[in-house]
Amino acid sequence: MEHVKVLIMGSGPAGYTAAIYTSRANLNPVLYSGIEPGGQLTTTTEVENFPGYPQGISGPEMMEDIRKQAARFGADMRKGIITKIDLSKRPFHVVVDGEHEIEAESLIVATGASAKYLGLPSEAKFRGQGVSACATCDGFFYRKKDVAVVGGGDTACEEATYLASLCRKVYLIVRKPFLRASKAMQERVFNTENIEVLFEHNTVEVLGDDLHGVTGALLRKTDGTERTIEISGFFLAIGHHPNVEVFEGQLELDKEGYIVVEGGSSRTSVEGVFAAGDVKDPHYRQAITAAGSGCIAALDCERFLHR
Repeated sequence: MEHVKVLIMGSGPAGYTAAIYTSRANLNPVLYSGIEPGGQLTTTTEVENFPGYPQGISGPEMMEDIRKQAARFGADMRKGIITKIDLSKRPFHVVVDGEHEIEAESLIVATGASAKYLGLPSEAKFRGQGVSACATCDGFFYRKKDVAVVGGGDTACEEATYLASLCRKVYLIVRKPFLRASKAMQERVFNTENIEVLFEHNTVEVLGDDLHGVTGALLRKTDGTERTIEISGFFLAIGHHPNVEVFEGQLELDKEGYIVVEGGSSRTSVEGVFAAGDVKDPHYRQAITAAGSGCIAALDCERFLHR
């Protein structure tokens, strides 16, 4: 059975940053990339808000740069998925891809959170070409254009009002006859002139072509009537699902399923297990905050191992 000091789960900004720091601390980390090598940023076209890239950079290119930086310091980065883990005692027992067994003295969890989508084939087709699950990340590219946001909660209302400050018009597509958002957020939406709320509407299809990406959306109201809206961007704001299935019953999770960490740190409910990135962050979900939390997890892990 293989024995490692630091095992990192996940290969987004949090996981790769943790690998950089633990490698430079001579902790010989082993990183498993998980189901989506490079994380959610590999599905993003242009990143313009990450420091160090004044001209912007594509998501896949940026993640490759960070991966190379981790490799430069000796991080052992592997493809594979952690399929089973036992946190009941240290060293932790880990199984990769159902067969390879590892004993880990410490664990950094950076498995991320997956955005929820409607499940439409057309939605998947135009992901990264007008379909996005992050207005803060991609809204800048739709300045003075018409866009749509799907959802009726606080996140949807926040994204709609943010986009309204950039875009010509924002359609807020809500399947229910009311908003679930807080009263304050509802008032903000209703008081924003260029937001049109479409209650009791569902998206039937995202429209577009290979040249222009998203060009519109076909909507159906609960009474059966249909309409088409012309848009350049289609934003999903119906929630995220933290990737914690392998930890259920072993780590403390909040009511939404995110890993709970000790205030101001990356320490979880199990000693020697640290969490970083979107898997413990239901609020910000930015590449830069994920990278910062990867640094925190690495430093916490180093102090734990050297105490």
